[in-house]
Amino acid sequence: MPDNNAAAKAPDPEYDAGHVPMTEELDDAKHSLPNMAPVLIALVIIAIVVGAAAYLLRSKPVGNGSIENVFAVEQSTHNTSFVAINVVLWNSSDKTLYIKDIKAEITTPSGSFVDDAAGAGDYDRYLAAYPDLKMVVKEPLKVETKIAPGAGTKGTVLVNFPVTFADFEKRTAVSVTIIPYDNAPIEIKGK
Repeated sequence: MPDNNAAAKAPDPEYDAGHVPMTEELDDAKHSLPNMAPVLIALVIIAIVVGAAAYLLRSKPVGNGSIENVFAVEQSTHNTSFVAINVVLWNSSDKTLYIKDIKAEITTPSGSFVDDAAGAGDYDRYLAAYPDLKMVVKEPLKVETKIAPGAGTKGTVLVNFPVTFADFEKRTAVSVTIIPYDNAPIEIKGK
């Protein structure tokens, strides 16, 4: 007489390597996840290496400076001010600093305005047109100026802002941005 239990139990199928059922391959986390200790150690080592690299490769200031004085004259149209800003710039890096561009910004009650510095070749013409500037204008701060490591330079930046002289006198901030070659810009703030 045949056994009913034996007939109900099917034989285990044989699997080949290419056809393993999903339940056998991923049946629990123990067999599919690596030990946590090596993973945590690797993450800590990676975090230390990334932190050290970020600290060592951070951007370092290449220079600093100050604004000695700011002087403005109103143009004959009475809606624009011509501004002379005397600046001192120091190279605090260990490499020669070359000035690529110079910009100035002013913040007034009527808004914030940015202008590129006038070229050094135009200074004589501007001083002839606005003789009041002759009192404060020093040697122009020129594009392509070379500043040796540890050295400094002084100069005047001439800019033109579309504000009345009255608005200029109510300014809340003045800044000059020196943009050197291959380095971060140097912002010099004043009032």
